[in-house]
Amino acid sequence: MSKDVVQAMDLLEAEKGISREVIKEAIEAALVHAYKKNYENAQNVEVLFNIETGDIKVFSVKEVVETNYDPTIEISLEEAHQIHQAYEIGDTIKIEVTPQDFGRIATQTAKHVVMQKLREAEREIIYNEFIDYEDEILTGVVERTDARFVYVNIGKVEAVMPVREQIPGEEFDFNDRIKVYVVSVDKTTKGPQVIVSRAHVNFLKRLFEQEVPEIYDGIVEIRALAREAGDRSKVAVYSRDEQIDPVGTCVGQRGSRVQLIVDELHGENMDIVKYDEDPAVFIKNAMSPAHVLDVVFLDENVCIVVVPDDQLSLAIGKRGQNARLAAKLTGYKIDIKSESEFDPDDYIQATEDELEPNDEELDLIEDSEENLNAEEIEPSLEEIEQVESTHYSDELMEEWDVDEQNVTPEQAEQEIAEVEDDGEQDYEELLDEFQTEQTE
Repeated sequence: MSKDVVQAMDLLEAEKGISREVIKEAIEAALVHAYKKNYENAQNVEVLFNIETGDIKVFSVKEVVETNYDPTIEISLEEAHQIHQAYEIGDTIKIEVTPQDFGRIATQTAKHVVMQKLREAEREIIYNEFIDYEDEILTGVVERTDARFVYVNIGKVEAVMPVREQIPGEEFDFNDRIKVYVVSVDKTTKGPQVIVSRAHVNFLKRLFEQEVPEIYDGIVEIRALAREAGDRSKVAVYSRDEQIDPVGTCVGQRGSRVQLIVDELHGENMDIVKYDEDPAVFIKNAMSPAHVLDVVFLDENVCIVVVPDDQLSLAIGKRGQNARLAAKLTGYKIDIKSESEFDPDDYIQATEDELEPNDEELDLIEDSEENLNAEEIEPSLEEIEQVESTHYSDELMEEWDVDEQNVTPEQAEQEIAEVEDDGEQDYEELLDEFQTEQTE
């Protein structure tokens, strides 16, 4: 039996990638659980598994005490000295209690615990491996399909592709090899669950990176993507090198590069347009294959695209698809007008109407003017005192020091009286000016 365990460990390490140390810990934990269940009085045991020979030994761990109250976890000092005279109070002793046969129940319990530990370790390994493939393309084999999922074998795990991630109308047979985009890798109680997709917009992006080396190297960038899976897609590309045409690079010689992508997507139409920092130019490019005469911006994210009369249906597209994809690609809300039905004066007049105050705003203005009544024009007591104090503070801040001015007290009194008379006259003039300004 011991040799069988060691051989099984080697096999699991080779096939599952689970280290022998992990298996050893799982076996030891399983045997401890089985021993405690089979021998109810065992409370503190250890199992040592020799990873080289496969030998298994069970030990009861007891603490040396003066008086033994619980023989399952304690041993008296006197009993400890019978084993060895060096033991002291507080030491721990391991006494081998390996049974000849754990029994059927103990064996089954150990088996279940070991299998659980192995499953957990295997799930962790698979999760750590596939989490690195998130947001990448993998090639898998279709195993089966049902009403909800397509099940794809991508190696050590069976990935699932929900209906929402499938290209409409695309069907698969058993053992078909397909490319899928890894949307997410999640931990579940049943192991890692890998969600894959062929309808995701990033699936198209990764396909371009695989088929166009300039995109993979970063010379050409995909700046925006808009996709209706299985029908039509728009891709906006930009070149960091002025000598390289981004659209021609993606299309390839005689369309060889883009045709590989179209074939992988079973005939999905592809519009590759040039990205431009100027929104008007970018919108014109995004409306391809329609020719755009003018782009009129109404708001920050709203515009009108003017096209020739004979290209109105082409600009809108089948069921509005071309306009819808162009709006997704550029981030603008696009209204398409033919050249004959577009009148710039309509939008200029609409702008002027927005600037003119409406009836409600006019009423508010009139009410504000009426509120400027006589009571508000009359200065308040506080305002009068402020004017009065300001006048006198300016005139009388200079001290009438008789000694410094070289005048007699009688002369000083006369000058002060004259200033006060002038102050009363100035105050009356200031009050008249204040009322006149308020009235105006």
